[in-house]
Amino acid sequence: MTATLFDPERPAALATAGPRPLVIGGDLSLRCTGIGAAEWTDYIKPKAALRGHPRLAFLMEEIGSFFKSADLVVLEGPSFGHAGQGGHEELAGLRVMVQHWLWRREIPYAIVPPSSLKLYFAGYGKASKAQMRAAAEQIFGRTFEGPGAADECDGFALAAIGCEWLGHPLAEVPERQREALAGCQWPDREAVTVR
Repeated sequence: MTATLFDPERPAALATAGPRPLVIGGDLSLRCTGIGAAEWTDYIKPKAALRGHPRLAFLMEEIGSFFKSADLVVLEGPSFGHAGQGGHEELAGLRVMVQHWLWRREIPYAIVPPSSLKLYFAGYGKASKAQMRAAAEQIFGRTFEGPGAADECDGFALAAIGCEWLGHPLAEVPERQREALAGCQWPDREAVTVR
């Protein structure tokens, strides 16, 4: 795992009054899970030999180590256009396991459809990974490179849309892009408290 840290030389967040809750985004994957918050990103990549229950156990332990301190977790929802790919059942199981883990710990979470995330972050609901990374640099002042770059970018984008929903935007985006928030499953706002 490697961490991409916030570059203070780049344009930073637009802050609203009060402390910003710790919003952590999770782009769940069996091969490379991207995790992100306002100031940092990381990725979780299981060894290729891990499969089935051992891989799920590894992923749950690693994901939990990031999410345990979150005030809000924002997860990318399933991509139904990719449902026929191998590992679909195991990935669906991982999503349910993570959501149940959060529920048991009373950590509120949101589910953001991929098209809503792309519309909010890059301005286009079918944005490519390259377009997402370009938007990260041009709008949010973040550059993602290395083996987990696309996944870390998605983790950061999920955190960004969560911060926007809470009134702590990380950058100013057009109203048309903000409309993407309406297509997401958000928890009760009162459930999100700064720990």
